[in-house]
Amino acid sequence: MSGGPPKALQSTGPHSLRDMPHPLAGSSSEEAVGGDSTPSPDLLMTRSFGDKDLILPNGGTPADTSSPASSSSLLNRLQLDDDIDGETRDLFVTVDDPKKHVCTMETYITYRITTKSTRVEFDLPEYSVRRRYQDFDWLRNKLEESQPTHLIPPLPEKFVVKGVVDRFSEEFVETRRKALDKFLKRITDHPVLSFNEHLSVFLTAKDLNVYKKQGMALLTRVGESVKHVTGGYKLRSRPLEFAAIGEYLDTFALKLGTIDRIAQRIIKEEIEYLVELREYGPVYSTWSALEGELTEPLEGVSACIGNCSTALEELTDDMTEDFLPVLREYILYSDSMKSVLKKRDQVQAEYEAKLEAVALRKEDRPKVPADVEKCQDRMECFNADLKADMERWQNNKRQDFRQLLMGMADKNIQYYEKCLMAWESIIPLLQEKPDAK
Repeated sequence: MSGGPPKALQSTGPHSLRDMPHPLAGSSSEEAVGGDSTPSPDLLMTRSFGDKDLILPNGGTPADTSSPASSSSLLNRLQLDDDIDGETRDLFVTVDDPKKHVCTMETYITYRITTKSTRVEFDLPEYSVRRRYQDFDWLRNKLEESQPTHLIPPLPEKFVVKGVVDRFSEEFVETRRKALDKFLKRITDHPVLSFNEHLSVFLTAKDLNVYKKQGMALLTRVGESVKHVTGGYKLRSRPLEFAAIGEYLDTFALKLGTIDRIAQRIIKEEIEYLVELREYGPVYSTWSALEGELTEPLEGVSACIGNCSTALEELTDDMTEDFLPVLREYILYSDSMKSVLKKRDQVQAEYEAKLEAVALRKEDRPKVPADVEKCQDRMECFNADLKADMERWQNNKRQDFRQLLMGMADKNIQYYEKCLMAWESIIPLLQEKPDAK
């Protein structure tokens, strides 16, 4: 995104971003880049207690946090379509038809969600329900609670500055509709999230309020218990690959934030320039009424400026509706990934605390408690799911930004071509000479 060569990330050795493989390219500590580091529990399965070694078995990914469907069962399903990456798709959603509802207490917008699927989890091949923004927010919160090891796509920001953006305007509603549509598509394309029971309820239930009231107290208690376990323990260090991911996300969010601020200033200046052009063109038209021999050239200049104004307005709209939302989505995406990393760190901290508690026991060969093995499984599940989601996110990012930058280049080329054609069209008028008398 910057003009010069990429800067090297800290703690990654002499390699630059261009030379350094993606943080997920190597899964072992030997493949990580950098100097010496204290091995983390998930990279070192053996711990020494005095003269004895405590070997912790690798229990694998717990069934309740892994994908509910194997690859073989997915392939046996009736296929509706294959996407460009070759992944089987049997669940399709669209968000459209926004409608404004005016009630006594509030005014809000609902969107129609149409779902088509051949999955056996759905009783019907097609569903159509209406949802408002807070329903999408409920779904995302439920996904975070029930799938803590996975990256949940971000929602568009809810709050807008009053007096600056009209949240009921056609432009704002359409921009939000596109963002909500992308949010659901990212979830339904995910091999694990797409099977979540809360998503199924969201897509099919006629009355979502019944489900919203269930399970709140239990989930709150579970969250508080996790905080209590890890609250007094400080994480030693992240594994190198996850530390590299954290550094990458910080740099990525910083670059996108800078681009977003500059792009907003450019759009603001373009809008101000557009206002001037709209006042500038008619001056030539009124002047032409006073100049008999220059009437046609002056009218041509006025029309040319009008065409340039229209082209600039289209370019500004494209930047506002297509370019900025993608930047903001990925800024929020980086925040979501950091949140998952933090949760992973909490599980690692819990694991390290339990290991130390076992080490302090005065036994020649302490027995590995079941809760320690379970905690290790949770951490390994976190590591595997986080790496898989990071790889999927990187693939989506490359595709989205290629499309975004190609579209931006194309729109700018079209803008300058329209302006060039407009100015070239008046050259013959300016070259004509009056007939000799």
